[in-house]
Formats: sequence, C-alpha cells, structure tokens
Amino acid sequence: MSPIISALLAAIIVAPITWFAAVAHRKKSYENKIGSAEEKSREIIDEALKVAETKKKEALLEAKEENLKARNELEKETKERRAEVQRYERRVLSKEENLDRKAETMEKRESGLVSREEFLKKRTAEVEALFAKEQEELEKISGLTSEQAKEYLLKSVEDDVKHDTAKLIKELESKAKEEADKKAREYVVTAIQRCAADHVAETTVSVVQLPSDEMKGRIIGREGRNIRTLETMTGVELIIDDTPEAVVLSGFDPIRREVARIALERLIVDGRIHPARIEEMVEKAQKEVEGMMREEGEAAILEVGIHNIHPELVKLLGKMKFRTSYGQNALRHSVEVAQLSGLLASEVGVDVRMAKRAGLLHDIGKSVDHEMEGSHIQLGSELCKKYKESAVVINAVESHHGDVEPTNLISCIVQAADTISAARPGARRETLETYTNRLKQLEDITNAFKGVDKSFAIQAGREVRIMVVPDQISDDDMVLLARDISKRIEAELEYPGQIKVNVIRESRVTDYAK
Repeated sequence: MSPIISALLAAIIVAPITWFAAVAHRKKSYENKIGSAEEKSREIIDEALKVAETKKKEALLEAKEENLKARNELEKETKERRAEVQRYERRVLSKEENLDRKAETMEKRESGLVSREEFLKKRTAEVEALFAKEQEELEKISGLTSEQAKEYLLKSVEDDVKHDTAKLIKELESKAKEEADKKAREYVVTAIQRCAADHVAETTVSVVQLPSDEMKGRIIGREGRNIRTLETMTGVELIIDDTPEAVVLSGFDPIRREVARIALERLIVDGRIHPARIEEMVEKAQKEVEGMMREEGEAAILEVGIHNIHPELVKLLGKMKFRTSYGQNALRHSVEVAQLSGLLASEVGVDVRMAKRAGLLHDIGKSVDHEMEGSHIQLGSELCKKYKESAVVINAVESHHGDVEPTNLISCIVQAADTISAARPGARRETLETYTNRLKQLEDITNAFKGVDKSFAIQAGREVRIMVVPDQISDDDMVLLARDISKRIEAELEYPGQIKVNVIRESRVTDYAK
C-alpha cells in the first residue's frame, strides 16, 4: 500500500505546482499578446492621423481652387454684363439722337405744310372763282342751268349704260344658251333614253273583290262587331255600299290600307270571320307588309346597283313603295332619279356610284314624314346623318329642292335628275286647286312690275306672255324686265320643269280716211 500512497502524495504535490506553472505561462503569453496589440493599434492610429492630415490638406487645396475658379467666372460675367450695358447705352444714345433729328425734320415739314396749305387755299379760291365765272358763261351760252345740264348728262349716260347692259346680257345669254343647251340636251336626252321606269298612280282607296254579296253581311258581323274590329285594328275605313261584289277600303295611310286589304282578302278566302280571327289575320298581314317593304328596298338597291346601305334605310326605302307624290310612286321616282343621276354622272365624269346613292336616298324623308314632324328634306337629312351616310349624300338630300346651296357637282346632278323625273309628261298630276292657284300667282307676279299692261299664263303654266306699255318700256328695258320676272318667279313659286317668260312690246298707230 505504501507505493500507492506515495504515488498519490506525489500526484497531490505535483498537481498544484503544474497548475501554477501553467497559469503563469498563460498570463505571460497574454501579456505579450496585449503588448503587441497595443503597439499595433498605436501604429494604426498614427497612420490614420497621417491620412486624415493629408485629406485635410487636399480638401483645403480643392476649396481654394473652386473659390478661385468661381471668382474668375464672376469677374468674367461681370465684365460681359458691363460690356452689354455699355452697348445698350450706346444704342439708346443713338436712338435718342435719331429721334431728335426726326423731330427737327418733322418740324421743318410742318412749317412747309402750313405754308403750302396757305398757298393751296389761295389757289383753290382763285380756281373756284374762275370755275364760277366759266360756269356762268357756259350757262349763258347753252341756255341751261347747271342742274338741267347735270340731269341731261345723267339721262344720256343712263340710256347708254342701259343699252350696253341689255346688249351685253343678250349676247352672254345667247352664247351661254347655245353652249349650255347643246351640252344639256346631249346629257339629258342620253340619260332619259337609257332610263326606262314604270310608274303606278296610287290613290287613297283600295277595292277588294268579293265572291258574292252575301259576304258583305259576314264582314259586317253581328251588330257590326266584325267591321268595327277590322277598322280598329287597321285604322282604315271600310265602305260597304251598293257596289256589287266589292268593298272599298279608304285611308290616307297606304301601308295601313295595304295591311287591311291583305287581311280582308285572307279572311274572305278562309271564310272564318270573327274578331279573334280578324286580329290574327291583321297581325300576319302586318308582318307580311314589313317583309314586303324590306324586299322592295333590297330590290331597289339591287336594281340601282349600290350596296353597303344600312338595313334600316333599306326598310325605309321599301316603305316608300306605299308613298306617292302627285300620283308618282315615291320608290319608283327615287330609283329613276338614281338611274338618271348615274347616267348624268358618267357623262360629266364624276363618281357614278356616289351619284346613284345620293339619287336613291334624296327623298328618304318621305318614308317617315307622315309619322314625324318636319319636311321630308329635314327628316331625310337627319336619317342620313343617323345612319352614317357621307357628306355628299347629306348635301344632295338637303339641296335637291334648293333649300341649301349645293356644295358639290353630285348634288347639282341629283337636283337636275329629280326635276327631269318630276317634269316628265304623265309622271305627276296636280289637283285642280293647286293648278289654278299657281296660274293665278304667276299672273299676279308679272302684273306687279311697272310698265306691264297684261299678262297671260298659258300652256298649263309653263309659259307666261307679258304685254308691256311701249311708252314706258323700251327694247333694252324688255331684256332687263324678262330677267327680273324670271328671278322673282324662281324665288316665289314652286313648279316642275321650267317656265318660259315671253315679253312682248307692240306699237300700233290707227288713223281714219274720211
């Protein structure tokens, strides 16, 4: 056991000694490291101080350079400003000198003008005295006063000018007529010869044929309920009288009248005539008429040869089949105007398709003028604008009756084609009242002119013959009178075609042999 004890004692003694030795060695190592770190930190601080000093010196140098540069630029700008101010001063001085010189010149001129005015006043007084003296001598020689001489001179000049004016108007009119008539006749005759159109005269009544007179009672119904239902549904008046095997449908709206005609014919064929069946047949007839209008519009644009027209405008075109003007079918008239416009456009060398389009749509307002307020020109213009038609078409619609000035050649062509279609013999018919009123207005207009003795409207109002007083109207005055009457007729009357103004001046001398 003793060796073990000795070993333990040795270990107990050696362990503290070893620990103290290790601690002393570690402390010494740490002190060495701290010393080297402090030395290194002092070196870093010294280096940083040196770098900071260098940076400081460099910053000071840069600031001094910038300050010097700014001072130089300021001095340069100051010098330039001074030079500019000196230039302005020199210019102002020179302008002041110029103004002084001009003022001196103006003063000299004013003094010269004053002296010249005085001289002119003296000369004017002398001239007026001489003129008065010469005028007195001339009046003595001629035996006329100055007013009489002036009146005589003005009258002679007026007669000469009137004669020259009438002569010039005659020459220009005859020359223009020769050339215009030749070209117009060629274009219009060619267009009319190449255009053939059918016309159907519509009236305000339609006649439906019956298989027998017994059908009249069935149409009337018990206590008139069938006829009342039909009239209420269609808005058309049924006239059932003594006319054998016929019923007359009367109404101003041709579309309603067509609906009533189709419905009544189908009821007659069907045989079952009672209020419920009448309502069913009227609804079917309305749909059929709407389809007919669309088909007629499509047929019209196909006949004319144009496309890309809005479907609503196509339907409105077809609606014009049931609209008439003085007995002329509106749709057929529009198709004829479109064809004539295209032919005239090809003759004068403008866009044929655009001319046809404008001609076809020129009366489109007539399809709605029974339903809306306004003239057919205003309504047609609004419809064309609504459905995005071109400005050329809109202007043609607005100007084809002269309400608006035409802005292009196509509008003038449509205007001429519309007149040709309306003025063709047999195309339209007028009521007796309208016809007699126009003749009376024509004679009243011509009789209102000074120097007119009598006037006669002849050839159905297409010519007016005017007898003038020979003492009041000279040959030269006749030319001017005919022109003035024509202008006034154009401004105040509406008429198809043209009116010939024929002025007649006749002198008669009567004596008796005794």
